Amino acid sequence: MSDAVLPPNDAGVAASRSLWATAWLRLRRNRAAKASLVVLIFMALAGLFGPLVAPHDYAKVYPEFVKVEPSLAPYPQADQIEPAAEAALRRARVDVEAIAISPGLVRIDIRSARAIDPRVTRYLDRSDMFSNARVATTSEDGRAATLEADISQLYFLAGTDAIGRDLLSRILISLRVSLMIGLLATGVALLIGVVYGATAGFVGGRVDNVMMRVVDILYSLPFVFFVILLVVFFGRNIVLMFIAVGCVEWLDMARIVRGQTLSLRRREFVQAAEALGVRGRDIVRRHIIPNTLGTVIIYMTLMIPRVILLESFLSFLGLGVQEPMTSLGVLIAEGAKNMRNAPFMLFWPALTMTVLLFALNFLGDGLRDALDPKDR
Repeated sequence: MSDAVLPPNDAGVAASRSLWATAWLRLRRNRAAKASLVVLIFMALAGLFGPLVAPHDYAKVYPEFVKVEPSLAPYPQADQIEPAAEAALRRARVDVEAIAISPGLVRIDIRSARAIDPRVTRYLDRSDMFSNARVATTSEDGRAATLEADISQLYFLAGTDAIGRDLLSRILISLRVSLMIGLLATGVALLIGVVYGATAGFVGGRVDNVMMRVVDILYSLPFVFFVILLVVFFGRNIVLMFIAVGCVEWLDMARIVRGQTLSLRRREFVQAAEALGVRGRDIVRRHIIPNTLGTVIIYMTLMIPRVILLESFLSFLGLGVQEPMTSLGVLIAEGAKNMRNAPFMLFWPALTMTVLLFALNFLGDGLRDALDPKDR
């Protein structure tokens, strides 16, 4: 009797990778996709926490710092202090005799035809350039005095806009708003489009024809007119409006998922589930939709920049985000109006938008290559 053949040792057999593990490994090898992912994480964190640590509130107005250029040095500059002090005290109806400027402090000698009211310091405190104004000395007759005030140190790293708001703070809050709008509208579009397309492709027949004709009818509606109606019904509530926009953007996703479902319903695992008596909705939920996630994720990275551009277009028309809230589209529209005398107002928001869109598109291309089963 011959010896029994022993089974091979499983310890020497390399474990096979799943599709998702292989996709992650290939995505890590894509330098452009990795860099884009890092950039997107940084921009998301900047939009989320940046407004909390920014030196200025995005709605704070500095009337004396309108359209100031970006600078690493603090404002006010030396040539701005003396004119600002004279302008502030001119409203107090006193004569300015001398102004002495030292680091962080300004001393002003004033004179008046009548006794000087100590409350004259409030005219300096109202200015954005000075704080903690006080009367240092007063003459015996009370008609001459020396005022002292601290010089405020304000940093505008990206400059200010047309009414004196810090542009960096507004870019950070606009980044939060644009990403929120992109994710919110894309999430609604994916939820509706995936369920609708998977149902139409799996059921097929007349139901599929009717559902796809509904999609064709919605495609024929003029989008801008539809958005105007949404603004009329939902008002200026940006969250509700872009949820409604997401309810329109699902049309492309529904067609893509339907095409994937038509090919998946002929696969052996779907036929086996049908032979076992699994209900249709459970097949769609457990077999069809999970196997379309690769395509869905890729299209999601492409839909987010599309929705952000859509928001920019609507804000440019005045139908999107309203003051004092802002978005990248609003900032670009404002920068375009002031491009000649303040080009930085257009440069920084446009650069932020460009980096964001490029990062999303490079990440989408990397996911497409990583999840392509033909290249596995």
